[in-house]
Amino acid sequence: MQTRGKNCYLCQRNLKEIDWKNVSLLKRFLSPSGKIRPRKKTHLCAKHQRKVALAVKKAREMAFLPYKM
Repeated sequence: MQTRGKNCYLCQRNLKEIDWKNVSLLKRFLSPSGKIRPRKKTHLCAKHQRKVALAVKKAREMAFLPYKM
């Protein structure tokens, strides 16, 4: 059985911190309706999925991202 290596988008690019002001990165993990996409769709590891969810919620609160698109 072969291993596929790192599948996480953020692990591959060695991004340790996810900035809530980086809207272009956060939009990558949102559906067209503005919902946070699940791990199976985003291919993020659990640690980064939690960080992305917190960053999206903070960006929504600070009006960088809309709640609904």
